[in-house]
Amino acid sequence: MKIRVSAVQYHLHTISSFDEFAKQVEHYIKTAEEFGAEFVLFPEFFTTQLLSIGDSQGNPLSINDLPDFTEQYRKLFSSLAKKTTMHIIGGTHVTRKGGKLYNTAHLFYPDGRIAEQSKLHITPTEVHEWNMSAGDGLQVFETEKGTIAMLTCYDIEFPEIVRMAKAKGADVIFCPSCTDDRHGFHRVRYTSHARAVENQVYVVTTGTVGTLPTVDFMRANFGQAAVITPNDIPFPPRGILVEGEINDDMIVTADLDLDLLYQVRERGSVTTWRDRRTDLYPDWK
Repeated sequence: MKIRVSAVQYHLHTISSFDEFAKQVEHYIKTAEEFGAEFVLFPEFFTTQLLSIGDSQGNPLSINDLPDFTEQYRKLFSSLAKKTTMHIIGGTHVTRKGGKLYNTAHLFYPDGRIAEQSKLHITPTEVHEWNMSAGDGLQVFETEKGTIAMLTCYDIEFPEIVRMAKAKGADVIFCPSCTDDRHGFHRVRYTSHARAVENQVYVVTTGTVGTLPTVDFMRANFGQAAVITPNDIPFPPRGILVEGEINDDMIVTADLDLDLLYQVRERGSVTTWRDRRTDLYPDWK
């Protein structure tokens, strides 16, 4: 079975209304639809663009204001998923539950269902500057095209959590990301490759590009989308099906062949998932 996926290098720039945000989102969705994508991935924290709208007095909004856009965000993406019959991973959006802020990835199904996965590992900036809380518990999500997981940015740097996702049946890890410099970008990129090799899964990742001069901690972005494979004979030698141009406003698309994953797990050059030594180190549970 094959899955066609698109990943958006979302361009952040100052806007003046939610309608401007919606039109930019719809542009990317229409592009992915023209490419025949069945899944489309947006980056982490791309909805911080809404903070650049400001308040009625022209003052910049803060991260605490972002959850106020949740209903509009969910309505927009849910309607687009139903209209296009695509699965949309709507990047992450900051939500508020029980008085706490969470960095929450959203999966919008074509039938109108909405699934959530809060980020499980929180960076120092998220903790100290934005007072965000870590999510509690990993889920995987069944779709008509297979089982997926949503692990956000810093999450991919922890091998245990991806091993859990694979053990729960995930063949594709969608990793929305937001990094402000080359160091952060390469941490996410290199560990995405490692997780694909360790667990013999696909990793689809993307990040924000552009700048939001009035939004704290979103003034610099360094991003690139990529579809990453295990490193074995059926796949490209560098483990990259497709990648974007760094820091450009664009979208990339590739086909994921799940049958190839199953083949290399059984009789690949290496069988890393099967050969893990649970007698020497604990397994995911």
